[in-house]
Amino acid sequence: MQPLTEDQVRSTLVNATGDERAHLAVPMSFVLADWDHLDFLAWQDPAAHGRGYIVIEQDGAAIGIVVRAASGARSHSAMCNICHTVQPGNQVALFTARRAGDAGSHGDSVGTYMCADLGCHENVRLAAPLAPSEIRASVDRLIDGTRRRVESFVGRVISAV
Repeated sequence: MQPLTEDQVRSTLVNATGDERAHLAVPMSFVLADWDHLDFLAWQDPAAHGRGYIVIEQDGAAIGIVVRAASGARSHSAMCNICHTVQPGNQVALFTARRAGDAGSHGDSVGTYMCADLGCHENVRLAAPLAPSEIRASVDRLIDGTRRRVESFVGRVISAV
């Protein structure tokens, strides 16, 4: 990804209200981001429980969306639809995003299950122990798949524009 400033991140959010843009809080690690190695930027807003942000780069331009985590805990394991990691249920949450444009202003939204901390970028890079019959896919394939799935989700949000 190309490096972004906090103001540039605010301007990328296609489904944000003016208040959401004004009150956006970047994580403390934002200033240390290794932009050359980021497939996408995603974080939970430290000042607004349940709200998060995802920013991708598409055709050289940054596009961002606001997501919200559904409340409630799950007791069984679950799989993140973005990075395809299986985790305890409390570490995967349903995130919804108001669609951009008129559809979103009329209440239309899309959702998917994601890592509750929006840490898919890091999680896909962690080596997990293999099950007896499991063959590890190459890390590059896992990273590429994660990037395609997050881009697809953002695409569903902005398709109404």
